[in-house]
Amino acid sequence: MANTMFSFGEFNFGGVQDKLGPTVENMDVESIGGKQVHEAENWGGFGSLCSDYGIYGNGFSDFTKYQQQDQQQQPQLISDYGVFDDMQFQFGALSPPLQACLEEIAKLESIPTLVPHVEPPKKELKRDSFSVAGLDLLNNYGSRFKRLNGERIVEPNPYPAYTEMKSCKLSTEEIMRVAGARFIRTASQVSPSDIPSMLSHPFELSFAGLSNEDSRDVELVEFLLASAEKVGYQQYERASKLLDLCERLCSDRGNPVERVVFYFCEALRDKIDRETGRTTQKKQSFDMDKAMMITNETSLACHNKMPFAQVAQFAGIQAIVEKVVEAKKVHVIDLEIRSGVQWTVLMQALASRDFPLELLKISAVGTSKESIQNTGKWLESFAKTMNLPFSFKMVMVPDMLDLKEDMFELDSEETVAVYSHFVLRSMVPQPDRLESLMKVIKNIHPSVTVVTEVEANHNSPVFVTRFIEALFFFSAFFDCVETCIEQNDPIRKSLESHYFGNGIKNIVATEGEERKIRNVKIDVWRAFFARYGMEEMELSSSSLYQAELVAKNFPCGNSCTITMDEKTLIAGWKGTPLQSLSLWKFV
Repeated sequence: MANTMFSFGEFNFGGVQDKLGPTVENMDVESIGGKQVHEAENWGGFGSLCSDYGIYGNGFSDFTKYQQQDQQQQPQLISDYGVFDDMQFQFGALSPPLQACLEEIAKLESIPTLVPHVEPPKKELKRDSFSVAGLDLLNNYGSRFKRLNGERIVEPNPYPAYTEMKSCKLSTEEIMRVAGARFIRTASQVSPSDIPSMLSHPFELSFAGLSNEDSRDVELVEFLLASAEKVGYQQYERASKLLDLCERLCSDRGNPVERVVFYFCEALRDKIDRETGRTTQKKQSFDMDKAMMITNETSLACHNKMPFAQVAQFAGIQAIVEKVVEAKKVHVIDLEIRSGVQWTVLMQALASRDFPLELLKISAVGTSKESIQNTGKWLESFAKTMNLPFSFKMVMVPDMLDLKEDMFELDSEETVAVYSHFVLRSMVPQPDRLESLMKVIKNIHPSVTVVTEVEANHNSPVFVTRFIEALFFFSAFFDCVETCIEQNDPIRKSLESHYFGNGIKNIVATEGEERKIRNVKIDVWRAFFARYGMEEMELSSSSLYQAELVAKNFPCGNSCTITMDEKTLIAGWKGTPLQSLSLWKFV
């Protein structure tokens, strides 16, 4: 039964290699072409909002090339239509043991940032199951941030281990990388069982160029990494001693690093209690999927103040607009509609066409009849204001295994689009349901399938891999919250404790069927979709323009990074990937 948590039929979700992950043996080579992967799961959606993006206007010179490319017959952009749906967070996965992860962070000499340069240790490292993979993963994380440091002023430094950054505090991710690089050096010189030595003098490298606060933060993260290493070795008493120290130095109301460490300490405590039998009864877990379906103050604040959801949504809806631009009948199948606000954008785009639309039909898949009914009534009312012929259909299924294509009442004259917004990730632990859904979509044969997922690797069965992946993933989110949401805003506490904190616990502390968050990256989804004859489609320059435009409208938009992984759009924070948007068709 446990195996089903990591494999889907013949497809092994833990068997496709992540670019940052180490090679794992004994994988199912035949099913996915021999690539291994430990991928991530999602953190699901937050509610929806209505936003008017008509204020964007023109004047974005960076997008001139897009406008020139699409000058003739360019589909109408959707910026002016502004209303958008829910946001989702998904949590990342880890790769092999800590020593290997940390070694990757050490390879940072080409990055203009304040990171120690660590030469490969002269003596051979112990190749144990925890340390080697973990250090490799930490090393790999260092290569993600090169393009973000171009604006930093780099000056000569008498300390060859560092490149000094002037007039710029280290970001939360950079603190993690510095701590990881220092931990590599410590791990290569100190015996794993030598805890007294670590506590008395754990750091050999100097803190040249770091502010006092950054130095304290780096030390704090090093102790967290050391504690996680002890948990990986099943040295729970020693791990607890290190956690005692961490907990005296961190706070859920401190700076972003302190807050990240606070919630990871909680998760490690929970992990130790579970492994040592101190937890006498199963704790009531936070129902994240249910919480993500509800529009509340937290979800609305996230949607308004953090750019990722709107970046992916606008670009995705723009892609649908382009695919149905000449269709007389349009049928959109939303696999998890939530509030449905995003479809008002599509309505406005279709209503403004030069030739009339015969019918827009939206089929909403779900299990909550009352919620979907309310969404349908609201969309019907909005369609009337646009004088748009509109039909709304509820497709109620108690279980995704019950979903069949004949439930959608398809018309041969319709152009069909499928919209999957943080839906597939929730079925990674349920491969039979995921396979059943994919067969239904294949039989429908839509003109385009729009897929938004968490871009993280949280599906690894290896504890240390999940820990490090989650640490960097959530560090980016905490850094984003610090920038985008005011410190005294009560939404911050709710977001970090209920959503982030519980997500971290689920990834770090739980195993087996209890571990629901199993996000995987786009490389894994590509291998999976290929099994059903799906081919990835290019995002148009208009869609890319939309994504950039939305990001720039946020005060923190300069830190929102939009990149391409082959044909997939990746939205992230200061270089850390957080969400992916991809388009697919059946061939």
